[in-house]
Amino acid sequence: MKQKYSATADKLGLTFSTGTLARQAGGAVTVTCGETTVFVSATAAQQPNPDQGVFPLTVDYREKFSAAGRFPGGYFKREGRPTEKEILTSRLCDRPIRPLFPKGFMNEVQIIGLLLSTDRTHEADVLMVNGASAALLCSDIPWDGPIGCVRVGEIEGKFVCNSTHEQIFEGKLDLVYVGNEKEMLMIEGSADEMPEARFIEALTFAHQAIQESIAAQKKLAADAPKPKFKFDPILPDPEVIATCQRTVGDRFEAIFFETDRQKKNAVLDAVKQECIIALENGEVSFDKQSFSLAFETLQKTLYRKQILEHGKRAQNRGLEEVRPIYSEVGLLKRVHGSALFQRGDTQTLVTTTLGTPQDIQDMDGLTGGAHKKSFILHYNFPPYSMGETGRFGFTSRREIGHGALAERSLMTVLPSEEDFPYAIRVVSEIMESNGSTSMASVCGGSLSLMDAGVPLTAPVAGTSIGLITRLDSTGNIEAHCLLTDILGEEDHLGDMDFKICGTRNGITGFQLDLKLQGLPFEIVKAAIHRGQKTRNYILSIMEKTLPESRKEISVYAPRIDSIQINLKKIGALIGPGGRNIKRIIEISGADIDIKEDNSGKVLIYARSKESMERCIEEIQTATKEIRVGEIYKGTVTKAVRFGAFVEVAPGQEGLVPISELADFYVEQTEDICKVGDSIVVKCIGIDNQGRIRLSRKATLESGDSKERRRRFRKPEERPPRSFDRHSLPKKDN
Repeated sequence: MKQKYSATADKLGLTFSTGTLARQAGGAVTVTCGETTVFVSATAAQQPNPDQGVFPLTVDYREKFSAAGRFPGGYFKREGRPTEKEILTSRLCDRPIRPLFPKGFMNEVQIIGLLLSTDRTHEADVLMVNGASAALLCSDIPWDGPIGCVRVGEIEGKFVCNSTHEQIFEGKLDLVYVGNEKEMLMIEGSADEMPEARFIEALTFAHQAIQESIAAQKKLAADAPKPKFKFDPILPDPEVIATCQRTVGDRFEAIFFETDRQKKNAVLDAVKQECIIALENGEVSFDKQSFSLAFETLQKTLYRKQILEHGKRAQNRGLEEVRPIYSEVGLLKRVHGSALFQRGDTQTLVTTTLGTPQDIQDMDGLTGGAHKKSFILHYNFPPYSMGETGRFGFTSRREIGHGALAERSLMTVLPSEEDFPYAIRVVSEIMESNGSTSMASVCGGSLSLMDAGVPLTAPVAGTSIGLITRLDSTGNIEAHCLLTDILGEEDHLGDMDFKICGTRNGITGFQLDLKLQGLPFEIVKAAIHRGQKTRNYILSIMEKTLPESRKEISVYAPRIDSIQINLKKIGALIGPGGRNIKRIIEISGADIDIKEDNSGKVLIYARSKESMERCIEEIQTATKEIRVGEIYKGTVTKAVRFGAFVEVAPGQEGLVPISELADFYVEQTEDICKVGDSIVVKCIGIDNQGRIRLSRKATLESGDSKERRRRFRKPEERPPRSFDRHSLPKKDN
C-alpha cells in the first residue's frame, strides 16, 4: 500500500508506512510482511477522566474476512465478537506498550489494529505489536518508545526470524520477543523441552534482531514528526501519603505477615477507613481518587521495603521458598481424568475428557496453519475463588490468555494423533486464587491428563518468578530481589510476573509480564535458572502423587481401535448414500471415522468391548475381499430369467447363472430360489471389470440324489421326451 512516508527493516521483511490513511487519528501506520498487511491507529483523549483509578489503555485487534478474500459466516455476513485469536493478539500488544506511558498520564488511550490483507503464511500478531509502537511513536501521544517485536523459530538447529506457519510447526521453538534498544520487555511462546542455556541464546538472538525494526520506526517518525501534547500528571499527593503513614504507623508489618488472606484484607480495609477519618479531621484536601492513589503508593513502598531492606516476605516465606503443595488424582469417578492441585491459597480442580474425531474443534481463523484443533484447554476464574461476588459465565480476556498459556505448555508432551487419536479437552476450574493460577492449571492439567491415561512423554510443571526493584534517580535498577512462587499481592505490588513451564528436560511454555520499562539480561538469566530449580522441585512432589500416565484409559472413556481396509473397499463400507455405514453405527453403537489421508485406515470409537467387537466384525464383513474358490453365504437380491443375483457381502453381489443354480437342468430361476432366500455359493470367477461369477452347483455334493429327487417330478408326471407317432391310439376304420 503506497503511503506518503515509508521505512523498511529489510532483514525482517517489514515495511512501515504512514501519512495517507486515517490522518485524524493521533497516529496511524500500516505494517507489511510478505503480502500480510496490518493497519494500526493510536488515539488519546485530550483530557483525563477524573474518576479513572487506573491507566485507561485499551488495545483491540480485529481480522477482516476480506483480508483473505472470504465472506464471514452466519446470517448477517458481518464480523461479530472477537475470536480467541484476536483477543490473544490484543493482549500480546497491550502488555509491552503499557509500562512505557509516562507516570501520571491518565488520558484514555485506544489502540486499534485491523488485518487488511493476509497471505496466510506470515503471522499478523508480530505486525500488530510493531505497528502499535510505530503508531504511538508517530502520534501526538506521550510515550517512551519505540519497541521492536519479532517471532523466532528454530529450524534444524538454527534460529529464524519471523518464521512462517510451516516453520513454526516443524521447528522446536515459537518465541515472540519484544524489547527496546537495551532491554527485554515481554516474551511469550512455547518450546519443545528446550534447555535453559539454548533458550537464553534464542532471547539474545531475538534482541539483536529487533534493532532493525526499532531503527525503521525511528526513521518513519523523523520523516513524519508530530509534537507530543502536554498533560498534567496525576501523581499521589505527598501530604496525603504522609498522613496515611502516620496513621498506619508500625501496624503495617503485622498486616504484612498475616497468613490468613481474608483476615488480612479485613484488617487492611479497617486501616484504610482510619486513614480516611484522619484525613477528614486534618487540613489536607483529598478526594476518592487521590486517596486511592496515595494509599496504593504507601502500601507499595512499605511492602517493597520489607523485602529489599529486611529480606522479609509475606507469609514468613524465604525468597526462594515454594508454598506448601498438595495434589490428588482420581477425585471424580465418572470423568475420564481428574486432579486437584493446591499451592498455598491457590487451588484448581482440573478435569480431562477424551472424545472422538467428531469432537475436534474446527478453526475458522484467517491466519495460522492449523484448521482443526484436537487439544483444548479451558481456564475458568469464578469470583468465589477470590471470596468475592461478580459476573459469572462470561469468558474474560484474562481467562482466554491464561488458558492459552497452559495449553501451549502442555501441548509439547502430548502423544501424536497417530498414536493416540483422541480429541482431548482439559478444563481448569480455579477454586481458590492467590497468585499463579495459570501455573497451577499447568501442574493440575498434567496430572489430570496422566490420570486419564493420556501417555505424556513427561510430566509438566510451571512456576512464576517475581521481581522487586529499587530505581535510582535516572530510572535504572540499583537494587533488586527475585521472588519464587509469587502471591497475588506480590504480583500486584511487584515489577514482574515471569511464568516458566517445562519438564525436567527443558522449557515448554513461557510468558513475561513487566511493569518496568525494560529488564536487564542478567536478571532474565537468573529468573530462568530460578524457574528451572523450582520446576524440578514441584515435579518431584507431583511424581509422588502419580509418577506416570495410567496404562489404561477410564472405563467411561470411548474405546478406540483401528482397522486397515483396501482403499477400493471404502465405497463398499460407506454404501449408497451412506446407508451401510449408518447401519453399522446403528447396530453396533460405535462411531466410525474414515481417515481422509488415503491410507485406508478406519478408526472405531465405542463405549464397550461388545460394541467394538460388533463394529469390527461388520466392517470386516462389509470390506471382505471376495476370492475365487471361497464359499459364501449370501442373500438373493434379484431373480431374473438367466440366473440370480446374490449379495455375498454388504454392497458386494455376484451373478449365479441359471446353469450354476443346481447340478441338474433348471427351467426357471424361481424353481431353485427367490428374492430374500439365503443360499450358499462359491466364487468361480471375477472378470477384469470386477464382476463376480458365483455358483451354487459347485457347493453341492457330487451326485446328490436327494436334490435330484426333490426337484424332479414323479415319472408319471413327466412329459415324453419326444413325440412318438406310433404311441398314438389307432383309429377305427
